[in-house]
Formats: sequence, structure tokens, C-alpha cells
Amino acid sequence: MLLPVIVVLTLTSSACGENPAVQVILTNKGLQYGKHLGAGLIQEKLDVVTLPDISGKVGIGIFGSVDYTLTGVTITKCDFPEPSVEFYESVTGFKMSISGLSVALRGRWMTHFGIIHDGGSFDMAIFSMDVTSVVELGRDPDGHLSITSVSCDAQVGDVDIHFHGGASWMFQPFVEHFKGRIRAIIEDNICPNVEEYIVSLEYHLQDMKVSFNVDEDFAFDLPLTSAPIIDASCMNLGLKGEFYNIKTHAEPPFEAQPFTVPEQPGYMLSVGLSEFTLNSAAYGLYSAGLLQAIINDSMIPPYIPVHLNTSSMGPFIPQLPKMYPDLLMNLQIYAREVPMFSFHPNVVKLDFQGAAKAFAIQPNGTQIPLFSLSVVSTFVFLLIYI
Repeated sequence: MLLPVIVVLTLTSSACGENPAVQVILTNKGLQYGKHLGAGLIQEKLDVVTLPDISGKVGIGIFGSVDYTLTGVTITKCDFPEPSVEFYESVTGFKMSISGLSVALRGRWMTHFGIIHDGGSFDMAIFSMDVTSVVELGRDPDGHLSITSVSCDAQVGDVDIHFHGGASWMFQPFVEHFKGRIRAIIEDNICPNVEEYIVSLEYHLQDMKVSFNVDEDFAFDLPLTSAPIIDASCMNLGLKGEFYNIKTHAEPPFEAQPFTVPEQPGYMLSVGLSEFTLNSAAYGLYSAGLLQAIINDSMIPPYIPVHLNTSSMGPFIPQLPKMYPDLLMNLQIYAREVPMFSFHPNVVKLDFQGAAKAFAIQPNGTQIPLFSLSVVSTFVFLLIYI
């Protein structure tokens, strides 16, 4: 009965002061979908939940008091209403509540009265249980999402208990005298358990990665740049979104610029990506010397009429076959500057400054420089929405 608040939180789950290059927006529609999934998962797990033991004393008039323990308490039936969850702007978090939860329980009872020990089984029903929890979301120094309990309130409407076996006939008349105490014990234990789950969730969030290796050379850095931004209709997570070389981890000579992702209430989740992410990848590749390639004749398909040899280049450069007759060639193609992406409405542009150096290959493998070409190009990619 304590899990709904926590599961909703889990399903709706990282360098400070810098602009994010990636923004993730969770709308109220997405939050409600997560709540619905969480409610389904909770109902599946209720069959295997074992609740803590309940112990205490109950007075039986002139006979003194009896020590009792209710143990092995399991849920046999649950009237589980749809929980409520909403963005809570005043604390930058969520407010979650369950109202009218009723649960049927079964377990064993044990009593100790002087030298007399007894035991049996019992059936318990908890009616009209209400739980409200408010949690605050934030960012820790390493960029993980953090979660903290702000407040919790729990109330139990009524409790009914029926004892079976042993001398249960003797204790049943006193149920009215101590079921209020059991109701208070249940109420007192709900919020500490909720807060315990929140602490457990916080530990889980701290263990989550905020940097992911793409391959042996590159990683993708995705910590939160600031605490989440929450209003009445959505939550915005700003993430660094930078590719970097694992060996050097050199920061690119440019910064992420502010950008806005329009809220889309009809969608559950929106993800916005700035040009900084693509440019950081380009910078990492360029600084690692990976934006270059060697092209030789064996890489050119046979059906293409022009091949990489001095004879094929004769129509374009007549001196080549005369100076270096019948020699194979290769081309070294490389970027002269960091390629840069820029985003425009419905268009992505890539500015590329490249060069190509041609070499003739002598029979002994020596390469002779022939010529070089410089290229300045802008590639335009149209974004088509389907």
C-alpha cells in the first residue's frame, strides 16, 4: 500500500550554470501515462508483499494486559483506486496521493499472558486509507537527478480484525478496545516506509551513469546542467549533451547557446537537441585526427570509368602521365577545420572545409606528392515532417 507513490516517481526518472545542449520535456500527459503504468505494476506486486510485524499490548480489564504480535501479514485482496500525481511547482517536484485504498490482510497472531502462550490466524481489513506525499527534485554536484521527501501524510479510516484458532474467542471481544491502536500503528508506519523508499530511490539515482562510452575513443556526457524546471503542466530537464575524447577530454572552443523547446501538450515526451551536441562530436573527431581517409584505386568500383592512376588523370592533368607514366595513385582526404553544424527552421546546415592531397605510388612504394585541392562546402539537409 506504500508502493504507488514510489513507482510513480520511478517511472517519471544529470555542470552547473551552463546552457544545456539537450532538453527533455515531460508533459502532464506523459506523467499520467507513467502513473497508469505504475499502478499496474503495483497491483502485480501486491500478491508477494509481506508487511512488517505489528506488536503491542492490550488491556483486558482486571486481568492486566496481553502482549500480542501480528506476524506474517500478507495482502489477500486490494481495492486499489487510481492514484493521483501532479507537478508541484512550489517545491519543484511532484505531489502524489491515493485516496480510498482498502486492503484485506491475513496473518498469524501470537499472544503472551504471563506463562500462557497462544496463537492462531487472523483476518484484517483496512478501510479508506489515504496517503499524500510531496517530493522535491534537484541536482547533485555530479549532475545526477536527486529526490527528497518534503512532506507525507497518511490516514486510515477504520480497521476490522477477526481472530481464529487458539483462545481467539477470549480476545475477540476486546478488538474494539485495541483496533484504534493498530490503526495508529499502521498510520505511523506508512510515511516512514514511504520516506525509506524515497531514500532508496535516491541511492539508485546516484548510481546511474551520466556519461556513456560510445566506443573506445569517445563518450557522451549527459549530466544535468541545473535543477529540473517544473510548472503546472510539464517538467524540463536540461542535459549537457557533449561528446568528448576519452583520452584528452578537451573542451571544445565553443559553448552551448540557449534554445527553447516549444511545449507540445499532445505529446508525452519531447526531446530537443542543439547544434552544440553535433559540433562537439565533430570537434572530438577532428581533434583526434579521425576526419581523414585514404582512398586508393582498389576502392573504386570497376564500372566507374575514372580510376586512381596517372593514365586516367591524363585528360584532366596532361602532365601527369608524361611525368609519372602508369603509376597508381591515392588520395588523402581530410578536414582542414572543425566541421560546424547550424540549425535553422526546417533546415540543418553543415559547413565543411576540406582538402585532398594526391600522391603517385612508385613501384618501391614511395609516394610522390602530385597536387592538392581545397574545398569549402555547405551541405543543406531539409527536415521533412511526416
